[in-house]
Amino acid sequence: MSTQAPEFVTVGRRKTAVARVRLTSGTGKIVINGRAFEDYFKTQALQNIVLRPFEVVKQVNQFDVKVNADGGGMHGQAGALRLAVSRALIETNPELRAVLKAEGFLRRDPRMKERKKPGQPGARKRFQFSKR
Repeated sequence: MSTQAPEFVTVGRRKTAVARVRLTSGTGKIVINGRAFEDYFKTQALQNIVLRPFEVVKQVNQFDVKVNADGGGMHGQAGALRLAVSRALIETNPELRAVLKAEGFLRRDPRMKERKKPGQPGARKRFQFSKR
């Protein structure tokens, strides 16, 4: 029987993006879809979105994160990853829940793209009206 470190698996969603996270104790290495964290999220703003839960609970570079991100765009995937990481941190230590909840990291952002309706060119836009 192997004495492997516990692995915490969680899922986060945002718009149409889904992030499946495996959190293990380690040195802070983050791999997303087989690519390095800095290669996947190129801008500092997106990197900060993902790393913020670790900063809030003061556990930077204490966990290795392996991510399978799918759907949506970069910003949606970053938001989904933030939610999944926050949920995984709670599994490691339930006492972190209050801190993460106060920051709003445990709330799934419900905003989605509105569907296109029939008889219109978009969700709300109408075809041009001609009086005569």
